[in-house]
Amino acid sequence: MAGVLETVNQRTQLVGQNRLELLLFRLGGKQLYGINVFKVREVLDCPRLHDLPKRHRFVRGIAHVRGSAIAIIDMRAAIGMPFIEKPEEHLVIITEYNMKIQGFLVNSVDRIINKNWESVLPPPPGSGAGSYLTAVTRNDNELIEIIDVEKIISEIAPVDESVSDTFIEENRVVNGGTRGKVLIVDDSAVARKQIERTVAQLGLEFVTMKDGRAAFNHIREMLDQEIDPRKEYMMVISDVEMPEMDGYTLTSELKADPRTRDLFILLHTSLSGVFNMSMVKKVGADDFLAKFKAEELAERVASLLS
Repeated sequence: MAGVLETVNQRTQLVGQNRLELLLFRLGGKQLYGINVFKVREVLDCPRLHDLPKRHRFVRGIAHVRGSAIAIIDMRAAIGMPFIEKPEEHLVIITEYNMKIQGFLVNSVDRIINKNWESVLPPPPGSGAGSYLTAVTRNDNELIEIIDVEKIISEIAPVDESVSDTFIEENRVVNGGTRGKVLIVDDSAVARKQIERTVAQLGLEFVTMKDGRAAFNHIREMLDQEIDPRKEYMMVISDVEMPEMDGYTLTSELKADPRTRDLFILLHTSLSGVFNMSMVKKVGADDFLAKFKAEELAERVASLLS
């Protein structure tokens, strides 16, 4: 355990190339769950929790960690399981998502594993629309379930998905305009809906893909049919972390092909705290933006309409 806790901070400084490092944890049973190490700040014994008036029922309290007040969310309860008993006897994973810091109360932490994105698969179709899974993988013959943390956070502290009326009035495209559609690529159902609403408010049409591999195959099929993706899509808005093919690899593949090299790609990521700008430049992305601020995203999209 000590080795796991000591190496978390070091590993969060790395941004992998088509690989995923997962911190594995348990929620009271045999099932292993995973969270991207790059979003983990540290793992610590559950600190003293202070009550917060009118707090969300999944927030067990507020903790003071390194000079900051952080909400501690019960991971078990947040995904529909019973609350964790005696929080003081368990661990908290401090994370950074979408430019915000929060802690997740878990029963225990197991170890860190390194996986290639190709071995990380979307959840099975039968898992349902309400599932909190964003991906699954296997390690040592054990199934690892990767939780859609963005969905949990959005349910506890919803973000403002509106764009100001003034901005929409000045930038909205009538009847879809002539600039084509937006290709949205993200494995999180919550993130996809957020981006779709922003794009729709600007009057633009969109096509949505659940991972980089699906988006890559979609564009290759267009090319095989002699359809120019650059004329079909004004831009691609892609997440970085996705099963089967991540956003870095998708960008690199598209930029390496002369037929799609000029396709504008915006990497849209929740890796705000450890996002590696040199990696973005290396794969040739045209822009990047940390999730999620509707107005900022709308501005980036609208800038291509002028």
